[in-house]
Amino acid sequence: MQQCVVNKIAIGETPVRLMGVINCSPESFYASSYIPIDCIHKTAVLMTEQGADMIDIGARSTAPNTQAISGSTEASRMDEALKELDGSGITVSVDTLNPWVLEVCLKHEIHAVNDISGLSSTLYAQRLAESGLPAFLMASNNQPGDAVGLDATAAALSTVVDRCKTYAIKNYVLDPGIGIWTPFRTVDDDWTLCRHFSDFAKFDRPLLAAVSRKTFIGDLLDRWPEDRLPGTLAVTLMLLEKGASVIRTHDVAQTLDVMRVYENMVKEQ
Repeated sequence: MQQCVVNKIAIGETPVRLMGVINCSPESFYASSYIPIDCIHKTAVLMTEQGADMIDIGARSTAPNTQAISGSTEASRMDEALKELDGSGITVSVDTLNPWVLEVCLKHEIHAVNDISGLSSTLYAQRLAESGLPAFLMASNNQPGDAVGLDATAAALSTVVDRCKTYAIKNYVLDPGIGIWTPFRTVDDDWTLCRHFSDFAKFDRPLLAAVSRKTFIGDLLDRWPEDRLPGTLAVTLMLLEKGASVIRTHDVAQTLDVMRVYENMVKEQ
């Protein structure tokens, strides 16, 4: 039943789906988003009641210059977090690029996979294909965010599509990868991806907009992550207009308000 929520994500249709973020990593760039293990179930239930269609669980930070953790630490955190949600009836996506961590996740009740490495790992791609789960796949060549600029991002997404064909993965959402993933990326690159978000409709796949409280918004407004919600909501509205099918957010209730207003504005067009 839960998997159907992900399966029903459609291009250019409402309702747009809402993905709530739960971080199990105290190293997160947005410290207030860290959820201790004993609060995960309560937080996931609250986000679902606020309107989240699915919850994306992550256990390591991918922000630049954050403390690195081992794969075993990530796996242990994910295992503990997912135990809290087994049997809950909540639709769960797992945010990991490590194939061994994915293997641990697959022992639990999960319904989708979020791979910011865009299937650059053969082992990961094979295991995902075997699982039959839907996937959120970011524009990446060899490592997360290594595509710099609009043309390179489109080329990386094309590579991801080809990988899906190779492994017969048919149910997936593309993520253009907005964010400062590598030292070669700049905030200007992120604004360009946002302004041209609708260009990625050419792949004829649903698109994920993942901009919640990110650096490019803070850089423009001179705000720390804790104070980037208004800017995030403004960008989110624009990405809805440009064809986003899924919104990934730390702030479910406020983002849902934006989505409802947007959907009401366009419903008679």
